[in-house]
Amino acid sequence: MLVDEAGGGAGPATDAAAGPSFLCDAMLGGLSRWLRGAGYDAAFEHGIDDGELVRLAQRTGRVLLSSDAGVFERRPLRTAAVRGLYVPRGLRPMEQAGFVLRELGLPVRDPRCMACGGALAAAPKDTLRGAVPALVVERYDEFWRCERCGKVLWKGSHWEGIVAGVATAAAGAAGAGVGVDAGATALAPAPGGRKPSP
Repeated sequence: MLVDEAGGGAGPATDAAAGPSFLCDAMLGGLSRWLRGAGYDAAFEHGIDDGELVRLAQRTGRVLLSSDAGVFERRPLRTAAVRGLYVPRGLRPMEQAGFVLRELGLPVRDPRCMACGGALAAAPKDTLRGAVPALVVERYDEFWRCERCGKVLWKGSHWEGIVAGVATAAAGAAGAGVGVDAGATALAPAPGGRKPSP
């Protein structure tokens, strides 16, 4: 799969059928990509101020994911005007994805664009000449185009690693049981960064 590591923009969360969409803080860029691979729109804003991060989550309706306990002390999160989930430090991005899927009771869905989180639509092979290398068009039969950023993706050399990583994250999430309902306000950490008991 063609993977672009550029961070995606945090557009409005409008696709309710696709489940919740997320806004990851500066510590969770890798998590945003794994959530996209698991089928969720996850934006990542590198270097954004905490206050602006919270305001952006409030404007867009995205669930805020952070490993910074201080973010959860802000009023919009304390009053549930912004939904958020504290992601424990020390986890690798794939483990973070498993944690989020487990805590919110989310299934793995069809993947989204790994660059921006947009939905993928099938792209006929005959429309891609010039958009991807000729060798790729000759070698592969299935292609998808991101409806948000226009990137073209296919099941190339990265595909197996992404599928295996998502499966591992999902297995960890399923093995730990179902967490809170995705529609409920996610739990923020207690003082000191620990997640409170439900």
